[in-house]
Amino acid sequence: MTEPYVRPDVAAFLAYLASVPSPPIDQVEPTVARKLAAAMSGVADPPTGAITVKRDLVMPGPAGDIPLRLYDPRESREPGPVIVFFHGGGWVLGDLASYDSACAEIARVLDLPLVSVDYRLAPEAPWPAGPDDCEAAARWIASAPTELGLSPTGLVIAGDSAGGTLTIVTAIALREAPAALPVVAQWAIYPAADMVTRYPSFKALGAGYLLTEEAMVWFNGHYRPDVTDWRGSPMQADLAGLPPALVTTASLDPIRDQGRAYAAALANAGVPVSFREAHGNIHGFLNMRRAIPSSAGDVAASLAALKSLLSEIAA
Repeated sequence: MTEPYVRPDVAAFLAYLASVPSPPIDQVEPTVARKLAAAMSGVADPPTGAITVKRDLVMPGPAGDIPLRLYDPRESREPGPVIVFFHGGGWVLGDLASYDSACAEIARVLDLPLVSVDYRLAPEAPWPAGPDDCEAAARWIASAPTELGLSPTGLVIAGDSAGGTLTIVTAIALREAPAALPVVAQWAIYPAADMVTRYPSFKALGAGYLLTEEAMVWFNGHYRPDVTDWRGSPMQADLAGLPPALVTTASLDPIRDQGRAYAAALANAGVPVSFREAHGNIHGFLNMRRAIPSSAGDVAASLAALKSLLSEIAA
């Protein structure tokens, strides 16, 4: 079998990781894994940079308060869409701080306000806590609470990895029972969209490319989703009537084929969909623009595609 293409800067980053004396994530407790992930975020991603508004908020959730962080490149703006962002981390890792740089960049490039959601994590709060919090956050933001200081006209739901899964689940939930404002678009970045089907990329890319087969088993063992339920495996749902989508994948990602399958299923269901794959890059590149410099181009290309999608919707 032909070896997959690996970009030079990706190969250099993977070699660096292999040289670091750190235990695999699947061999430590979640609290230790979170510390390791937090330490890596400072190495892998560039500084947050200038952003006019960055404000922490709290909203009432289904099991207690949910922390949020608002980013806006403008001090004030006319009514328009607002991005609701769900971070990645296998439903076990990740927080507002670890996605600070990425969220600020998305808000700046799209020139839209973005609200990052700090949903509950497993194993302390296993499935369906994450989906519950994300749906509640989207509904709260759609209600245009005074705390936001915005006049939103619609939601753009976005997220990467586990957050990409939560993006799809939230889009389905708000199709089933609409919020106060419509979901005008979804951006699922290397999502785990189908937790039932075993796709070829799972085995073919399950070792040597950062996200491993063992790590995925570890994440799912803590999250404990019911994969017969679309909130645990979103491609169990009928996808017709979902909002226009951008699906982004990485060619060296073991869950690459799930993202490809989701994009194809959307198209077959009659949902407008754009698809981009970062050729030669790995899972998690949204947060690796310093460690893997070419990732900045991948992020920029997806943001350009999303901007185009949003302009078509506005037209």
